[in-house]
Amino acid sequence: MTTLTLLHLQHRPVRYAAGLLLSLVLAAGASWLSTLPAVSSLGLGALTLAIVAGILVGNTFYPRFADSCDPGVVLAKQQLLRLGIVLYGFRLTFQQIADVGVSGVVIDLLTLSSTFLLACWLGRRVFGLDRDTVWLIGAGSSICGAAAILATEPVIKADASKVAVAIATVVIFGTLAIFIYPLLYPLASALFSSVTLTSWGIFTGSTMHEVAQVVAAGHAVSPETENAAVIAKMLRVMLLAPFLLLLSARVRQQASGGSAESGTLRFPWFALVFIAVAMVNSLHLLPVTVVNALNQLDNIVLATAMAALGLTTHISALKRAGVKPLLLGLALFIWLVVGGGAINLGIQHLLS
Repeated sequence: MTTLTLLHLQHRPVRYAAGLLLSLVLAAGASWLSTLPAVSSLGLGALTLAIVAGILVGNTFYPRFADSCDPGVVLAKQQLLRLGIVLYGFRLTFQQIADVGVSGVVIDLLTLSSTFLLACWLGRRVFGLDRDTVWLIGAGSSICGAAAILATEPVIKADASKVAVAIATVVIFGTLAIFIYPLLYPLASALFSSVTLTSWGIFTGSTMHEVAQVVAAGHAVSPETENAAVIAKMLRVMLLAPFLLLLSARVRQQASGGSAESGTLRFPWFALVFIAVAMVNSLHLLPVTVVNALNQLDNIVLATAMAALGLTTHISALKRAGVKPLLLGLALFIWLVVGGGAINLGIQHLLS
């Protein structure tokens, strides 16, 4: 028995190699595409492109090799995902909170909470969607797009098809926002005297989905707008960790209400490590070159996880999801523009 066990352990890395390599190749291709000007100008980052590539391959060639690749693909979309979220903390510092001021913090908190609560109410009461789909779309719309959806997935143990549906909503409406927000700025500044290049940047960062999309939309207005948008967005990203902790507590509360699986729920340790990494980064203990290298590694890790997620997503499952998730995403997009704009104007007026 001991000999058989040792042989099994020796072959375990080999079992994962094929799936990990396939996911990594797709991630590398997506990362390269994201650097092309024609692609980056659309706000299509490596994460978005990786899941698209994974879906394309997963629904064409992948089924022929699924038996040999599945172990590595599953490892990539679960364990590498957690590692990627932890490493994401090296992009943030607590000093960034001070840069946007108290008003930026309050705006982000109100926008996040109102968007997620609205998603829960509309998704469940109006559209009749399942809990996981609603929470995933709500997390992606209210925090940081695909990264928030990927971080939420292991907490609620959602199916890959539901994750892909949620990511589709933030890709579609976030891409639309890239073109709409710059067009809205002249109108908003004409209607409201308090709208400046900086305040429009805070509005952009507090309401748009993906970091890449925020950069593209802010850059289209002015460098000042872009800088303010990125700071506001990164502050919003920092709220991901406490959001995950609160969501995990809610999951445990629901499970303890009678589920036989309540004992199997795991605490999202990666959320705490994420906070710890951001704290370390705030102290600037590591050389800039090391932090930059870690950020590049994180890009690869997250893109690999996205590619793996795409490989396990079947178009048939997306079709079964129907149009309701997209309608929810549209409703939240409208709220982010209109309601988020009202929150920005109100808080800036009160705290100015």
